[in-house]
Amino acid sequence: MILQTAGAARPLFSRFLQHFLLGLLLACSTPTMRAADADVSLGRGDEVPVKTRVRTPEPVYSVQVGIDSEIFPVFANYASMQQRQERTWGMVGVTISNSTDSVLRNRVTVQIPGWSDQEIQIVEMAAGDVRTLIFAPTFLPRLYRNKELTAATVVVQATDLGGRTVFEHTVPTRLRAAGDMFWGTGFKYAPFIASWVTPHDPRIELLLSRAKEYMPGRRLPGYEEWKDPEQQEKSTQLQAAAIYRALQEAGISYVKSSLTFGRNTSVSERIRMPRESLRQTSANCIDGVVMYASLFENLGMEPTVVLVPGHAYVGVRLSRDSDKYLYVDTALTGRANFDAAVDTATRGMARYQRAEISYIRISEARRAGIFPMPEAGFADGGDEIVITGTRRPKPATAEAKDTANAPRR
Repeated sequence: MILQTAGAARPLFSRFLQHFLLGLLLACSTPTMRAADADVSLGRGDEVPVKTRVRTPEPVYSVQVGIDSEIFPVFANYASMQQRQERTWGMVGVTISNSTDSVLRNRVTVQIPGWSDQEIQIVEMAAGDVRTLIFAPTFLPRLYRNKELTAATVVVQATDLGGRTVFEHTVPTRLRAAGDMFWGTGFKYAPFIASWVTPHDPRIELLLSRAKEYMPGRRLPGYEEWKDPEQQEKSTQLQAAAIYRALQEAGISYVKSSLTFGRNTSVSERIRMPRESLRQTSANCIDGVVMYASLFENLGMEPTVVLVPGHAYVGVRLSRDSDKYLYVDTALTGRANFDAAVDTATRGMARYQRAEISYIRISEARRAGIFPMPEAGFADGGDEIVITGTRRPKPATAEAKDTANAPRR
């Protein structure tokens, strides 16, 4: 990521992004100052007349790429969707120092061949100005199918307005896997976990179609305006229990699988997208959290991701205007009932001080411009949508009591 040196970040991220300095980046600087040529002619005798061509200063260009020269798809997706005039950071920074005594006008292009479109910016700078241009080119779908650390090249070119190339440089970079999350020190980039919450994925919608069979009236209504708070809280608990049971029937169980490669592995990890967890019937704690959050968000409910030291829980707001949440330990999906998962989450969170717990409200992340990462097709399993191990449950009868699936606390 490249931090813009001017402009204010969106409110949600001011506390996360304001300290992310360009000094974090591995700068690949390429000066273009050329040594001046000198014409020297010698006269007769002791007289040595010298004719020297005066040195003319030229602009200096330097390039910075990603975090320690690595590009994370989650950040590339976010930055590419920002309007250029609102952009505060991106994937590539080009710093230009106009050390001439005249106005500089350049057309600057940035592209990662085979991986991104070309982005073009026009800059006009007064003599003596220094400016950093922030580039966030739109990446091709293959970036969001990338499963492993991959080498690539950033191509930067600057031309004058007459079309003459004044700077051209390539910078090696490494593309992180699509599932790689960079948390940062102290989880400062935790809100970007919302990119893994994918409510419109076909596998999420198929799972919900199974979950409704465990509801009285075969309905998953989300929040309903006509219900009073107590009724809605009871309904939310029933819906969460139905989703939990449907995931159990789908065969979801715990598999750690968070290994990733590259730099900063102590503050980054591999996270499965919900479609992968459903296809593989495997999920660790954070995999399960984003899967459940996707299911809740699809219903128009308000999920939250809860991070504690070494673990994660999912929460869902009990009613639209409530300040109460139902929390679930998703890691227990394959080996305990819904009541136990709720109780474990409640007791687990109670062990920590408020300062040790991070709450990422997905609705707040959406307002800040963090949206689901592109699906990039079904490269992880073909076009057929199947939830392995699912058996179709018996439809709920009209006589089913509302308390049939409710938590017993």
